[in-house]
Amino acid sequence: MSTNTLLSPAALTYQKRMKNPVVFWFAMLFKLPTALFWRLKVIQLDSQKCQVSIPYFWRSQNPFKSIYFAALAGAAELSTGALCQLALAGKGSFSMLVVDFRAEYRKKANTTILFTCEQGAELYSLIESLQPGETNQLTLLSIGKNKAGEEVARFFITWSFKRKN
Repeated sequence: MSTNTLLSPAALTYQKRMKNPVVFWFAMLFKLPTALFWRLKVIQLDSQKCQVSIPYFWRSQNPFKSIYFAALAGAAELSTGALCQLALAGKGSFSMLVVDFRAEYRKKANTTILFTCEQGAELYSLIESLQPGETNQLTLLSIGKNKAGEEVARFFITWSFKRKN
């Protein structure tokens, strides 16, 4: 089964835009400029998962020679938020909002970090089940790993979704 099987035409358009460096740059310029400053990049985005990378360089690092915690949080949030936007594309009018955020840091982030959220199926199920006017929440896990495959951090981001009438 293809990872794009569940994608609507609108979702396929969103996916293409997020993976196009020029379109992504302009979208982030107006919607999330820190993503440009930290050089976040969407590596993979499909109905199952989203992967976002953040490089270790002077703009993302703190005085302790590791990636600044807020930069890591931004990459983690993008990995969950892009997956949410993909799931919502073409499904009608929704509002979405982060209602809880928790982080666990496990190792110094002093190389490029790849954040992965793999809860696409669970997210799609929740979105499909919402009736007009109904609200529900889902906590998405984004795990950041360094180039050696070691877990650096995990972020638990709870999104609230409301299907509008």
